[in-house]
Amino acid sequence: MSDESIPHQHLETTAEPLQALAEEHQPSAQPHDAVLLLAHGTPDVLGEMAEYLSKVTGGRALPQEVVEELQHRYREIGLKDTPGDEAPPLTKWTLTQGFLLEQALNFSGPNTKVYVGMRNWHPYISDVVDQMRADGVKRFKAVCLAPQNSRTSVGLYRKAVMAAASGMEVTFVAGWAENPTLARAFADRLWPTWAEACAVSGRRVPVLFTAHSVPCRTIMTGPASVAGARPGTPEQESPDPYPVEAKSTALLVAQILKVVGMTDADWYFAFQSQGVSGGPWIGPTVEDTLKALKAQGETGVVMQPVGFLCDHVEILYDIDVAFKGMANELGLTLWRAESLNASPILVQALEEVVTGEYKATVDEVVTA
Repeated sequence: MSDESIPHQHLETTAEPLQALAEEHQPSAQPHDAVLLLAHGTPDVLGEMAEYLSKVTGGRALPQEVVEELQHRYREIGLKDTPGDEAPPLTKWTLTQGFLLEQALNFSGPNTKVYVGMRNWHPYISDVVDQMRADGVKRFKAVCLAPQNSRTSVGLYRKAVMAAASGMEVTFVAGWAENPTLARAFADRLWPTWAEACAVSGRRVPVLFTAHSVPCRTIMTGPASVAGARPGTPEQESPDPYPVEAKSTALLVAQILKVVGMTDADWYFAFQSQGVSGGPWIGPTVEDTLKALKAQGETGVVMQPVGFLCDHVEILYDIDVAFKGMANELGLTLWRAESLNASPILVQALEEVVTGEYKATVDEVVTA
């Protein structure tokens, strides 16, 4: 990567180039009774960690040292032995996103209620679907707050939804990784951080996009794709789309930032947060990438996780504590783009997915 300074106009922290890309849009009619946003879930107190992890692993027990390590990480980001004044970040921001989406959908259209269900903790998907049924919902659209489709994440969300939605019509969104508005939401967060990093460094600072890693076995095809996989993981005849979709999101973000000087030589991609329970996970890893950047003479790096839509442990600990600490030991300054959280552009992207303005990959199923 060149040491050449970015031209002055590219170091301006104004977001005018991105604002120029934001055009007025009119949401189309929403034909479903309700929307169900799906997220991973997170424990509310440290003492729930073992039970929570058993949900994540499909009932497989983890060694006590793994439980304690995860308790340590969550403690570092503020989780305590007793409930805090507000919900943990993942829960707080997911509920906020649902609230903002409901407001957007009902601004000039029919009355559409947005529900939020978690796969691994309260409010569980099954409980929320039961509440939807009690509220009179007969058909709904389910949207994963994990835009990149993988059978280890989205596929398991789908299974949980369909198991709970007996007698209801479900339109399940299987992926929306290439929604241009989602990419614009990430670009809106990345640009000021990248501009600041370049200005402070006096040189072009590489951007490292990331997404959560998954076990190698879960993206394989044929019989090996289910060997040792968590319960419910189906055998696949075609490769899991997740690695390609994760990189596609990053590419779209980088393309948007071409207007402020980003080139293909300015960014990299890595998978983060490999599991602590062993077994090979897909890479390259962030750790190896940071070492490589240092070896080629870089002095800093800007990280943006494009596989996550809000703050949680993989961002607040893995990046802000672990990777930042490692970067410091290597002699690198690490910046992180602000998470999307309550981004109005993210809400617009979700609205487009729900209304069909953005043609996401969907499975329409009428349950028995």
